[in-house]
Amino acid sequence: MRVLVTGSAGFIGSHVVEALREHGHEPVGYDVREDPRADVRDPAALARALAGVDAVCHQAAMVGLGSGFADAAEYVSRNDLGTAVLLAAMAGADVRRLVLAGSMVVYGEGRYACPAHGVVRPGPRAVADLDAGRFEPLCPECGADLSPGLVGEDAPADPRNVYATTKLAQEHLAAAWARTTGATAVSLRYHNVYGPRMPRDTPYAGVASFFRSALARGEAPRVFEDGRQRRDFVHVRDVAAANVAALESARPPQGALSAYNTGSGEPHTVGEMATALAAAHGGPEPVVTGEYRLGDVRHITADSARLRTELGWRPRVGFQEGMREFARAGLRGA
Repeated sequence: MRVLVTGSAGFIGSHVVEALREHGHEPVGYDVREDPRADVRDPAALARALAGVDAVCHQAAMVGLGSGFADAAEYVSRNDLGTAVLLAAMAGADVRRLVLAGSMVVYGEGRYACPAHGVVRPGPRAVADLDAGRFEPLCPECGADLSPGLVGEDAPADPRNVYATTKLAQEHLAAAWARTTGATAVSLRYHNVYGPRMPRDTPYAGVASFFRSALARGEAPRVFEDGRQRRDFVHVRDVAAANVAALESARPPQGALSAYNTGSGEPHTVGEMATALAAAHGGPEPVVTGEYRLGDVRHITADSARLRTELGWRPRVGFQEGMREFARAGLRGA
């Protein structure tokens, strides 16, 4: 299969290229880092790149929290306009298979259960609570403590920052394209991806990269809130393998978007991750700061059973093994 990979020189995209090649496919790179003309917002450049292509892995995106609105237009341009132009070009070239780099951020907060009211959806956390160090969301019905659980693909979307909103819009655009053209579209909702070639400490890096960059400088990782926020850290090679599985599977139907959580299935706290990474690196122990970022969610962990069952994917890199490797791995520039 000849596969166009947008964002092919990026953190995840470069691993997708390698995984495709290892599975006997022919990846075609498309990335502005390597060619300034390779912009997903350029219909003419896309038309040339799509010639003879069978499928697209769309990894190109502006990433990060996007908590304010200063960058909103840029996020929408790169992520949503770019996706719309790409899909229009795919329709024109009769390319009928798409794997989209989705994200768990479309859910907002994860899954919570109240002892009295069952599964509930807490609203955004209040600034006054965060300032006071009250980080856990409470039951919106009775104010009781909640138990976090695994979020499934059928959970309501509730994006809580600009970046999250653009990732959900990408899925809606892909769904509309699939319905209109009868094509197959898969969104892999990545959870917290980490591993070799992560971008170093930039405004758009993930928390694992921030910690790894601090250790490289000989500094202690700074853990926000109380460090007990739960995430699903999934290795980048496992994410790349999920892209290959989605491309090769006949299971996703035509004319619709199929969404799959892409996580390890093993929740860990941010504090646990910082501690494991610091220990593997031999650097200073993490410092819990109590700081927060408005727009961050408290707990979000994946139920990836659908991906395992329907596409036959399994994560191969365990948490401790992955942290040991990441502690030694090099980071790349922004």
